[in-house]
Amino acid sequence: MFFDDNDTIIAPATPVGGALCIIRLSGERAIEVCDEVFRGRHALCDVAASTVHYGNIVDGEEVVDDVLVSVFRAPHSYTGENLVEISSHGSRYVVERIVSLFTQRGVRMAYAGEFTRRAFVAGRMDLSQAEAVADIIAAESRASHAVASTQMRGAYSEELSALRDKLLQITSLLELELDFSEEDVEFADRSHLEDLLKQTYDRVMELANSFSLGNALKEGVNVAIVGRPNVGKSTLLNRLVGEQRAMVSDIAGTTRDTIEATCNIGGVVFRFIDTAGLHSTDDVLERMGIERTSEALRRAHIILWLTDDDSTTMNDDMQGYVPSAEQVVYKVVTKIDLRENCDCAINKNADGVIYLSAKTGVGIDELRNVLQSRFDAQTAYRGDVVVSSQRHYEALRAAAESLQAALSALRTGLPTDLLSEDIRQVLYHLGTITGEITSEDVLQNIFSRFCIGK
Repeated sequence: MFFDDNDTIIAPATPVGGALCIIRLSGERAIEVCDEVFRGRHALCDVAASTVHYGNIVDGEEVVDDVLVSVFRAPHSYTGENLVEISSHGSRYVVERIVSLFTQRGVRMAYAGEFTRRAFVAGRMDLSQAEAVADIIAAESRASHAVASTQMRGAYSEELSALRDKLLQITSLLELELDFSEEDVEFADRSHLEDLLKQTYDRVMELANSFSLGNALKEGVNVAIVGRPNVGKSTLLNRLVGEQRAMVSDIAGTTRDTIEATCNIGGVVFRFIDTAGLHSTDDVLERMGIERTSEALRRAHIILWLTDDDSTTMNDDMQGYVPSAEQVVYKVVTKIDLRENCDCAINKNADGVIYLSAKTGVGIDELRNVLQSRFDAQTAYRGDVVVSSQRHYEALRAAAESLQAALSALRTGLPTDLLSEDIRQVLYHLGTITGEITSEDVLQNIFSRFCIGK
């Protein structure tokens, strides 16, 4: 895809078909070309920046629509260019007609993410902030919104920039040593350098380790509900989400495919997956459902292993499936409403087993509290930096490896040029996150995920 930043571009920034639609233009000619089709009290070229004006969009003598036009002048706009936003009625006919008036005058339809890409190129935001714009648009929960908002406001960028600035200062001293290598002098204090590298390593690993939380808050937490047939998996799913999503009966094997439903608990989206019971069967459809259960288990963050028998073991019920080190498994004993002493059973939650009745709702609040405590969103609500991007996580891990190599080079007394190269690699990996160092392929991949008008 070829981007020409000299073009003036246009695109609807809101969905077409509603009561109103915002049509956005950006580029050197944005205000000038808008004057060709806008009739108001004043020509837009003469009005003050950051003002809103009422008037008509016209095609010759025909009035196409009554509109409000917001005018922003470079560099004080979202894109850093001249920018106009037209608030029109939202019918498809009106929007297409207005857009057509501009394309007839040489304005180009914007590519996906091109407005935000121009903001990045103009220095209005760095690359991590640009990615956060897309995350805010896609946010499905308070927690995912909080993570993206902190990143977009620049807290993440400021921290990475501070780390890079300190390393750059040290690197410049090491480079100076190379220039005077024949004189055997040290401009960079080695003990200070070691402390700095250790502090940077600790913070980079802290950020990388926050990815498991950040990714869960952004994408939602996958929770697989598993167990033998007829232990109450579908009933639990329906109870958690508050609606009849799964068919429930006393016939074992009723669920033959995975059924998914989402529920917001404490500002975090949990994606519950009701699975077919794991067991041996000759039924072709049941076997297909069991295969999908195995897939659901592999991608789950949390596994709720349901049983109505305290004495069963997970290996018996999960057909030998071994959870990964990142997965958390909770044993959930169901159907306690059928027991003589229901309250006594609930009090046994302290032993790490969750006792409940999905049919009556007893114990459901305890289960919700357990799930919420596992992915506590308070960190995001406080404005702490939480990494939610796979790209950022991989860059941080690579930076950590280079930091370890630099520390090893420093402690073993390797030559200054090798030490300097390791630190340059750290700077490179951190720079790819904020966009100081990037490639066209990376930019294309990031901005292609945006909607057209953003």
